[in-house]
Amino acid sequence: MKTIVESERLRIQEAEPADSEFILELLNSPNWLEFIGDRGVKTEKQAINYIEGSLRNSYNHHGFGLYVVILKASMLPIGLCGFLQRDYLDHPDIGFATLPAFEGFGYTFEACATLMEHAKQNLKLKSILGITTPSNIKSRNLLVKIGLMEVGTVIPPGKKEELLLFSN
Repeated sequence: MKTIVESERLRIQEAEPADSEFILELLNSPNWLEFIGDRGVKTEKQAINYIEGSLRNSYNHHGFGLYVVILKASMLPIGLCGFLQRDYLDHPDIGFATLPAFEGFGYTFEACATLMEHAKQNLKLKSILGITTPSNIKSRNLLVKIGLMEVGTVIPPGKKEELLLFSN
C-alpha cells in the first residue's frame, strides 16, 4: 500500500483490493447512503471492482483520489478522504466519509487538514472545492473548518438536488 501522507494519529494511503471488506462496510454505512448515495456495492467482489474502477482509476488518471484513512495506533481503516475531479466542476473537490464508530474524534478533520496541505505543497492544486447537501450540517461545518467558504450552489448533471458549493 502506497502511503500518501501521515499525521499525528493517521496514515493516509491508496486503496488496494485487500481493502474490499472495509470499503463494503463504509459504502453501506448510514451516512454514506444518506449523504453520498447508494453505489450498488453489496458484495466484496463489487467492492474490489469499486476500488479498481473508481479509486485506483482516479489515482492513475488524475494523480489523486480518495484515500484510505488508517488509525496508526491500531492500523484499522476508518474512512476515506481525498480529492475527486468531477466532470461538472472546474477544480477538484475534497471528499470524506468515516465509519460511524469513528465519528466525533476529530479524525476526519485531521485527515482533511493534512490532505489540504498535501494538495497545496505536493499536488500544486490552487483551487479546491467542496460540495455537500444543505442538510449535511457536519460536512458543511467541516468544509468551513478546513478553510473553504460557501460560494454558491451546483446541480450535478442528471440530479434534481442542489448542492452547496464551497471554495478555498
